[in-house]
Amino acid sequence: MSRSTAVLSFATVTTAIAMTACSGYGTAPGASASTPPAASTPPPATGQCNAQPAQFAVGQNSTSSVMESARARSGAQMARILRPGQMITKEFDAQRLNLEVDSAGKIIAVRCG
Repeated sequence: MSRSTAVLSFATVTTAIAMTACSGYGTAPGASASTPPAASTPPPATGQCNAQPAQFAVGQNSTSSVMESARARSGAQMARILRPGQMITKEFDAQRLNLEVDSAGKIIAVRCG
């Protein structure tokens, strides 16, 4: 067996082992990958932010529970609080919810980005 054939065979075997090991990822123990989820399980979040459902937070204090509730309702993967005068990155992230607060910590604006 030549060296290049041995390397190719090793790579093939390694890939097959990795694919087999990951095939059950995300399934509950004892459940098969083809088992449908229970009807009461909410659909997975897409990660895309939609600020409209999170507008309830405007006027509320920026507590961690309000922030998490706004993030969950918006469908965003992450949320951040923007304080007055705070340096922030300006890149747009469609999976992030921004909660802008005033100097007292009250949420004054909710937007994606």
